Amino acid sequence: MSQQQFENFTASSLYCEKCKTAMPVRERLLLILPDKEIYDYLCSGCALSVGQREVTAGDKLMAQQSVTRRPRRRAPARRIQL
Repeated sequence: MSQQQFENFTASSLYCEKCKTAMPVRERLLLILPDKEIYDYLCSGCALSVGQREVTAGDKLMAQQSVTRRPRRRAPARRIQL
């Protein structure tokens, strides 16, 4: 298995001290710096900050390059019989 697939994690739920359970989280862009972006994770139940994630410029560039878009295949044209 390739390690690249685990490079950029985004959390969908984290433990919240206030709610006392794992809760779904929302990711909010907190700060943009020249070399990285900092995101804050907010509990969807009480809006408490439960964590942060940093994305460096290099990580962002690698993620963009690894996503290759394939051209959409067109469906074959249907023939109409008269």
